[in-house]
Amino acid sequence: MQKSFKNYEKTLNILLLVSICFVLIFNLFTYDPILGYDAEAHHTYVDYMAVNKKLPGEGDTYEYFSPPIAYVFPAGVSIVCQNLVDSPDIFNTCRTIYPKITQIFQTILYLTALIINLKTIKLFTNSDNLFSTSYLLLISLGAINYRSISMIRGEVYIILFLSILLHLYLKLIKNNFNYLENYVLYFGLTISLLALSRQWAFFLFPGFFIVAILYKNKKLFLFLAKSFFLGAAFSFWFYFRQFLTSGTFTAFNKTPMGLSFNNQPLSFYVPTSENLNYLFFKPIRPWLDNQFLSILYSDFWGDYWGYFVFTSRHLEDGRNQLFIGDYLARVNLVSILPTIFILFFLFQRNRMNKEYLLKYINLSIAITFFGYLLFLIIYPELPTGDTIKSTYMLQLFHLILFITAVKIDDYKYKNFKLYNLVILFFLIAYVHNFSTYLSHYNFEFIRNLA
Repeated sequence: MQKSFKNYEKTLNILLLVSICFVLIFNLFTYDPILGYDAEAHHTYVDYMAVNKKLPGEGDTYEYFSPPIAYVFPAGVSIVCQNLVDSPDIFNTCRTIYPKITQIFQTILYLTALIINLKTIKLFTNSDNLFSTSYLLLISLGAINYRSISMIRGEVYIILFLSILLHLYLKLIKNNFNYLENYVLYFGLTISLLALSRQWAFFLFPGFFIVAILYKNKKLFLFLAKSFFLGAAFSFWFYFRQFLTSGTFTAFNKTPMGLSFNNQPLSFYVPTSENLNYLFFKPIRPWLDNQFLSILYSDFWGDYWGYFVFTSRHLEDGRNQLFIGDYLARVNLVSILPTIFILFFLFQRNRMNKEYLLKYINLSIAITFFGYLLFLIIYPELPTGDTIKSTYMLQLFHLILFITAVKIDDYKYKNFKLYNLVILFFLIAYVHNFSTYLSHYNFEFIRNLA
């Protein structure tokens, strides 16, 4: 029985890995990153760096406030391209080359992050098997993963460096917080790279210190103090530059309205019955205008903003988006049960004695969620809710899926039948939702599903 189950798990893991790679390769051939969220502004950032060999200012692109990590590689490729390619319009020629090479690079980074997370789970559970079925399946389910890494953005870098940070942190825990000084350097460098990826990464930092205080662990606190000092030393230059040029360390291309819950209408916090109807009827813009949880849900499982599966640059240029909206509505319906399972296991206590890591992840999930909510309140985008994008919260979803997968794996030993049932429902959702993972998927295939 045990041998049969291991064979079944091995086969399923291979199929999931092949499936993930297929989707990633498919999207490399079919998706043009110039169509992504605020893509023109991101590409202008890259072009400015490639031409001027410095960071853009407020007047150069409205993405000027974004840290530089995500733009270094494409700008470097653009520079090399301009030196090697012979073309009468060298700039625009290279503008078509570097995005595709960047997509390939970001795909490699994403796969690297997944491998690191698998190694962390193996270390966490003391398993003999590198591949966690529940993790591979859960990470495959979110359409937002495939969409984010296809665009030139900083989120994939956050996922990579967060994966490294979790692995380093767990090894520190398992070593009873005894460390060599070079470990401080590794941790600090990773922190700085996170800070230079996207400002959202700052939500990931307080949890470490809160854990150290809660458990009164002086060794951990000293380690964190030294690591974060180094991290700040490596990354502070960017935020100091922002202060000198914009008058604030946390520059943004919108004017803040101050912290008041009245900045957002009641419907932002609590969806109306009509909004809930659209959630499972037409979960594409503009039907869910400025609905916080409804848009996040639809954007995670499907493609609410329409940048990936059915449209080109503007909604009116889309490929019968209303019809495909019917399919995305079914995606939202099918995804209800997986969502319930994920939330159920997320709030389950784990029997394994890894409280330091569990506490940190739980705190970071809460801080990231409420931090993002406060951001949306301070910077409301009315009436469309354009800043409500699950891409921005990719770190939140990855933390949730990571810890949920660990807890589901634990049920292989606690309740084998429940474990198999959960895996089965996740597989059903994965098969049904598969088309949402593919950029500009076959329209006739979707029509036949109707």
